[in-house]
Amino acid sequence: MATAKKTAAKAAPAKKAAPAKKAAPATKVAAKAAAPAKKAAPAKKAAPAKKAAAKKAPAAKRTVNAAFMKALTPSPALGAVVGATPLPRTEVVSKLWVYIKKNKLQDAVNKRLINADAKLKEVFGKAQVSMFEMAGLIGKHLK
Repeated sequence: MATAKKTAAKAAPAKKAAPAKKAAPATKVAAKAAAPAKKAAPAKKAAPAKKAAAKKAPAAKRTVNAAFMKALTPSPALGAVVGATPLPRTEVVSKLWVYIKKNKLQDAVNKRLINADAKLKEVFGKAQVSMFEMAGLIGKHLK
């Protein structure tokens, strides 16, 4: 009983809204219910020991894929935009983007769309193309 009174006595001052005339609970169960529940502090887990990072042997120097670097001749329609000289596929795409940005052909609302002008309409075959389908459409004009 003595511990129940001590617990109730500690809980009563903590609650400012509780009236002073309230009697202390008679049983331990009631005392536990009246006292605010305290969360048990979670036990701290020991941090796992950090293992030394296994050092990998230096990999062989990366080689460039020859298919990307192979110079391809553009069709006359594509040549009007990027030039008639043989270029690698990556350079063709880069020069196309330079042309698109210079002539402000990107859609103002959706930047992923390209509005084709007269020259690009010959290459793409339609008035508006997504930037993702552009590479596939260019491939038809390279040999």
